[in-house]
Amino acid sequence: MKRFVPLLPNPHLATIAANFWPRRFEEWRYPVEAKLFNTERDVRILAHIQRPRVEKPRGEVVLVHGLEGSSESKYMLSLTQALLEDGWVVHRTNIRSCGGTEFMCNTLYHAGLTTDLFAYLMDLDRQQRGPVYLVGFSLGGNQVLKLAGEMGDTARRVLAGVCAVSVPIDLRACCLSLNRWGNRVYQYWYTSAMVKRLRLRKKVLGDAIPWDGAAPLRSVYEIDDRVTGPAFGFRDAEHYYQTQSAQGFIGGIKVPCLIVQAQDDPMIPFELFAQPAVRDNRNVRLLAPKRGGHLGFVAFNQPRIWVDTVIRDWFNEVGNNSGR
Repeated sequence: MKRFVPLLPNPHLATIAANFWPRRFEEWRYPVEAKLFNTERDVRILAHIQRPRVEKPRGEVVLVHGLEGSSESKYMLSLTQALLEDGWVVHRTNIRSCGGTEFMCNTLYHAGLTTDLFAYLMDLDRQQRGPVYLVGFSLGGNQVLKLAGEMGDTARRVLAGVCAVSVPIDLRACCLSLNRWGNRVYQYWYTSAMVKRLRLRKKVLGDAIPWDGAAPLRSVYEIDDRVTGPAFGFRDAEHYYQTQSAQGFIGGIKVPCLIVQAQDDPMIPFELFAQPAVRDNRNVRLLAPKRGGHLGFVAFNQPRIWVDTVIRDWFNEVGNNSGR
């Protein structure tokens, strides 16, 4: 795979710059199909589907965004462009209540909620669409790794591979890292966005949201402890993190898996990836450049968004090795 040469060696600059970096996304070449998909009773998610301009696509790729992101997040768009040009059908999914679908479901979302993604995969399987790959960014990465681990051997029937980028495999450690002084801008941004969404959901769900709308929520941990965790039946944030972190499921992954994780990610302690679940699973490949920040990976040379090329090339490598 192409070596990463960072344009911005500072992890905070890399993280912030990537959020604003212009990305090529030619919707006029690849028309978008908006699909509302029922995953369970009273829950609908929105997916944006685009198809390459080839007679026989290479396969289907399902993308899952990060915390408070959507199918319109820039990292989703640039990877979609790269994959479409390479002949893949791309499904940019929205986690429930995201992407303008706040009023299309009767719950919040959380980092380990895999039922919606599983239902979407089963629908692709019923249509005999494939091979199918999953890609998750940040929180979405936790979901795709957890789902692959939950499925175990059965994943081989419906999944060709999974990829996670800048993934918080230990939710507790990563949420606590947001408390560090250098991460205060991320803490503020995530907390503000989450509180805004909670206020919208409170108007519809009422007492299903265990928060009165007035008590201050000052951190992601506090939101998870007082709202997200209890809303899904977890005792508190600690119980939620303990049961829903991908690190507890990576050992069960039986399909090819790529984790792309910068060693200088300001929100995700890199030592998490030294644990046996990652190191000893032969199906898991860890690609860990020293620089890149969180969902950064803006390269000094072309193409600028290095991780898009890496994921595309890895899909083709897995396909060649499987005899596709």
